[in-house]
Amino acid sequence: MCLAVPGKVVAIDDSADPLTGLIDFGGVQKQACLEYVSDVKVGEYVIVHVGFALQRLDEESALASLKLFEELGLLEEEFGDAWEQAAKEAGGTAAAAPQDSGSEAR
Repeated sequence: MCLAVPGKVVAIDDSADPLTGLIDFGGVQKQACLEYVSDVKVGEYVIVHVGFALQRLDEESALASLKLFEELGLLEEEFGDAWEQAAKEAGGTAAAAPQDSGSEAR
């Protein structure tokens, strides 16, 4: 499923062409194109769909939507597990190391 998800603008790259910014979606941060809302400021909320911020959104509505998406499991479906994603990007794995069962010969 591909949702239009509200997120908070945490950084803007004014030198990028097209204009981009770092958007926080309840703990998961992704880059998005800000060309359609080029006057947006850090700290404001936007609705992002397939990597494009489409419009500004008030904080109350954004937080309510994020809470509902999280309760329904839609954020994980949309973005995946943040720790697993970070491990993949770092070239590692999020799986736990094998545990010593105590039955090995010593």
